Amino acid sequence: MDFSALDVREGPEGVTFRVRVQPRASRSAITGLTGDAVRVALTSPPVEGAANAACIVFFAELLKVAKSRVVIVAGHKSRDKTVRVAGLGKAGFFAALGAVKFD
Repeated sequence: MDFSALDVREGPEGVTFRVRVQPRASRSAITGLTGDAVRVALTSPPVEGAANAACIVFFAELLKVAKSRVVIVAGHKSRDKTVRVAGLGKAGFFAALGAVKFD
């Protein structure tokens, strides 16, 4: 899959990217791209921050970083979110996405 359309920004605080979340899916996985955002399906429902917590855990495991380094910086009550990962660069981000298997 070609990830060049993604809006990924690298700064002193880490890498920031956009995510489109689909809650209540049968399994958690990256399902593709939506415009300039990563489309991710999560098993948790969108109530009381459960989907946000699941999003943080999902990207921490995918990018092999601590959960404390993954922060949702915008879109806490929306399907469209902006996620920041501290201590990670664009190269590491794209390498992790490149290793994802799509159905």
